[in-house]
Amino acid sequence: MHTRKLGRSGLDVSCLCLGTMTFGEPDDSSFMHKVGVDAKSSHQILDRALDAGINFIDTANIYGQDGLTERLLGDWVVRGGRRDQVVLATKFGMRTSEGPNGAGASRYTIVKAVEDSLRRLRTDRIDLYQVHIQDLDTPEQELLRALDDLVRAGKILYIGASNYAAYRLVESLMLSRQLGLERFVTLQAQYSLICRDIEREHIPAARRHELGIIPWSPLANGFLAGKYVQGQPPPAGARLAQWSERYTSFDIPRNWAILAAVQAVAQARSVSPATVSLAWLLHQPVVCSVVIGTRSLEQLETNLQAATLELHADELAMLDEASRFEPGYPYRFLRRFQAGW
Repeated sequence: MHTRKLGRSGLDVSCLCLGTMTFGEPDDSSFMHKVGVDAKSSHQILDRALDAGINFIDTANIYGQDGLTERLLGDWVVRGGRRDQVVLATKFGMRTSEGPNGAGASRYTIVKAVEDSLRRLRTDRIDLYQVHIQDLDTPEQELLRALDDLVRAGKILYIGASNYAAYRLVESLMLSRQLGLERFVTLQAQYSLICRDIEREHIPAARRHELGIIPWSPLANGFLAGKYVQGQPPPAGARLAQWSERYTSFDIPRNWAILAAVQAVAQARSVSPATVSLAWLLHQPVVCSVVIGTRSLEQLETNLQAATLELHADELAMLDEASRFEPGYPYRFLRRFQAGW
């Protein structure tokens, strides 16, 4: 398992990051009901990931239910004395309680959220603290000053953004520079062969400002794992079988063409479609680590193979062509007149 720098920071993280959204078994009030795995299985997956060289673990205060996933992860870290073996990342900003301050990125909400996460994770610091979604109701300067204070207090080490519009992301980076505040080192964003939208604005911005991209949903909710067949319902137990409306959105000709290209490469290289899909992301510029979500040791082993799969130029070209998308205005217009678009 090779490592990469976390954005322009000096921190080394494994090229695969273990995502924990499926860890824990919440009740039917959670969107992860019947999709999560129990604590014992979660700990086994964490053990194997660490043994395989993954040192980067990502969670969020909303995962599970009432902080369930953070508590499960904290138990694992403490039980094995593993705190200094892993880079712990968590997120805040989504709604975790009722009331006007139960969500968002105000100073009030951030200070409460970080203390709650530290307690659940049973640690004295969070290595990467990420805004789960931009908060248009809170001035970006307020958010950055609160995070900067927490870095200076030693409660968090690095800060990152997730689910930000590109203009807001660049505005934030400029504010950090102007005011001498801590700046985001990473952007966690949806990115896969199915969803390449961030290549319009976010990837160029990340290159310019030395942000590390951390793709989430790299297998497009499992669609790119190869378990789905065109014209047939999702197999029982699959994540998209639980989320039928989302599956309908995937069931379009472009996506089946992408999956066919992935399967062709996978067959030629004697690996799984999931391995190929993850490896494609690891070949993309400014990607520092890819979040892999898994519900079994078998899935984990398949995902781990991506760290060592070097795709050939013709394979990358075939995957790029199959997943090509219309950039829209002004990008199509700019491409006619300017190199680099």
